[in-house]
Amino acid sequence: MPSVIDELSAVDMVLPEATMFYIDLHSHPELSGAEQRTAAVFAARLRRDGFEVSTGVGGHGVVGVLRNGPGPIVLLRAELDGLPVREETGLAYASAAVAVGPDGREVPVMHACGHDLHLACLAGAATLLAGGRARWSGTLVVVGQPAEETLQGARAMLAAGLYDLTGRPDVVLAQHTAPFPAGMLAYGAGPVMAGSVSLEITIHGRGGHAATPHLAVNPVVIAASVVLRLQEIASAEVDPAEQVVLTVGSLRAGAASNVIPDEAVIGLTVRAFSAAVLERVAAAVTRIVRAECAASGADREPEIQVISSSPVNLPDTVATAVVRAAHEAHFGAGRIAAWPPAMATEDFPHLGDAGEGGPDGGVGGRDADGASGPGIPTVYWLLGTAGPRQWTAAATVPLPANHSPAFAPHVRLALPAGISAMTVAALAYLTGDGR
Repeated sequence: MPSVIDELSAVDMVLPEATMFYIDLHSHPELSGAEQRTAAVFAARLRRDGFEVSTGVGGHGVVGVLRNGPGPIVLLRAELDGLPVREETGLAYASAAVAVGPDGREVPVMHACGHDLHLACLAGAATLLAGGRARWSGTLVVVGQPAEETLQGARAMLAAGLYDLTGRPDVVLAQHTAPFPAGMLAYGAGPVMAGSVSLEITIHGRGGHAATPHLAVNPVVIAASVVLRLQEIASAEVDPAEQVVLTVGSLRAGAASNVIPDEAVIGLTVRAFSAAVLERVAAAVTRIVRAECAASGADREPEIQVISSSPVNLPDTVATAVVRAAHEAHFGAGRIAAWPPAMATEDFPHLGDAGEGGPDGGVGGRDADGASGPGIPTVYWLLGTAGPRQWTAAATVPLPANHSPAFAPHVRLALPAGISAMTVAALAYLTGDGR
């Protein structure tokens, strides 16, 4: 029996246009918060397909609404932004883009995380669903979210009144690329991604001459001690049964070897699958930093600032079962794989929390098994990107992962699968099966 997506329209009919859209997006990536062109071309496609479109929502966010009679409100989300990475894929349509980063320096830009593929899949699904309105009822919401890589876009869109524009969704759906066989989907059991807290720590010393260190307080030495001490937190202060990662990603201080600087700045991120663990580790970081500064005689207290945070990505179990069953019926169970929890993080869960969940970095509106709390049910699955040759070679050559300069999805297999997956997931609710 043909699936409902086949009755609506063949994916092959939208695939050429979706492929060209993907190539255009890949060739013109934009950094988080600067997605002006990406937002404009996506909004134009939605308007053409009959959506009511709002732009500039929480930055360059795009919201398309297609009201089609009574029924649930189903939200599909994809991201707009690229990364400050120099592309090394060798593709004919590889990005040569450069942009000015937040620190004022020029950086290369690449879609190294698959957001271009996410958006092209969403655009193709929107076209299919708009063309097949006779077969479903309800309200379809399509969201192009800015600033996912900085974990700021989802909350910014909510703060700007996203759900005032759309109505409160009955379910929020998203997919994300990952390096496993293209054309397959994968689901996690329990958390799919970790929650995170990123901190910027400024250590204030007392500058001076390298020849007279006794007259100064060297923040570089304090920072070095802090970095070493932080490595003990995961092993000494967290239950071994818990998974936690603490990574110091940057340490900036001084500009000359013969000058003791006034300050040093440490950038770090903490990731875990529990809000309690995130809070415990962040508290331990604060305690250690303050103690090291005091022990070294720093004149001023350190500044510890939360730069970004994200909740644990814990999809709703009931809604996930509905969508997974629809995917298995359409693709066949053999194309649906299991996905282990990953320490990667993203801000998608905020769209389910809708500001009603726990503290930043927490599970936010769900209990430990993923059942809905006060938040909106979310469903999140992974979309394979590795082509046959790449997957075969993975026995000896590691697959380029997301954020790699060599990350290059196999578009001919991944794009039609992603379009179908988004369409089938939406129809699981819009045709009444998932209400």
